Amino acid sequence: MNPDGPPAPSESGRTYTLLGRNGTPRPSATPGTLGGHRRGRLYGRLDCPSALRAISRGHYVRHRVFFPDEATAVAAGFRPCAVCLPEEYARWRADRERTRHAMNDLSDRDASRSPLISPAELAAHGDLPRPSTHTDAELAALIRLLTPPKSRIETVTVGHSRDPASRAAADAFATAWTARGGKVLTIVNWPESAASWLRPATRLTAGLPDAWVVAAAPLGFAQLARRLRHSTDWDPSRTYAFASLGDSRLPALTGPDTLHGLRGATADGGTWEVRRGWVTTYDTAGSTS
Repeated sequence: MNPDGPPAPSESGRTYTLLGRNGTPRPSATPGTLGGHRRGRLYGRLDCPSALRAISRGHYVRHRVFFPDEATAVAAGFRPCAVCLPEEYARWRADRERTRHAMNDLSDRDASRSPLISPAELAAHGDLPRPSTHTDAELAALIRLLTPPKSRIETVTVGHSRDPASRAAADAFATAWTARGGKVLTIVNWPESAASWLRPATRLTAGLPDAWVVAAAPLGFAQLARRLRHSTDWDPSRTYAFASLGDSRLPALTGPDTLHGLRGATADGGTWEVRRGWVTTYDTAGSTS
């Protein structure tokens, strides 16, 4: 018998729609034993108090789905509800944590390979500049980039190299941002050279900030950027940087499109942007140079 084929007629003559193991709807002569939420990718008992409360408010019905049994729900990629299936949820979470740690260990072992920059690549681009002390005009321009009219940027994560200029710039930005009423989720730092870039990349992208702000030396950030694009959901178009990263050798070193959309401020209060592998600089009046 094909379980996904036409159902035998039920005694009441009613046909139910359930999700199969591949996550697609199929007709059934019997009702489901478990309910779920399609967008949340979770399943639970039909009398789950959390689901019933949501249904009473009209927030759940649109994405409501049903399963014949737990094995089908799991095979379809849904996880147990923490409210009505606490034991199943605890087991699912423990399994997920074990898998995550195993993947992190594997990524750490691989981190010294594909995302990093070889000495030959570095030599081809000459000596990259070291960060200089930021200026008041530079900090003000960076704040303006983050706060255009109708901007919804409120929470930011700040990242910086460990050299004194980058550290001071990051601290100055964090102070200015919080003074405006914004929120800094966390401040992450990294060395110019590391055995693995996975840990700072993971910390930088945790917490789902509205934007990232970076004060860094180009070499370290180039290596970190490769790891960010290789292993995380980091978006360069939501990232804003101090003047030290406004150098066209940086996008050339990181690779095609790695930094596309990255924006920043110049020391004299202008701005710059990475487009198609090049840094375009704009003066305070908005013209290019």
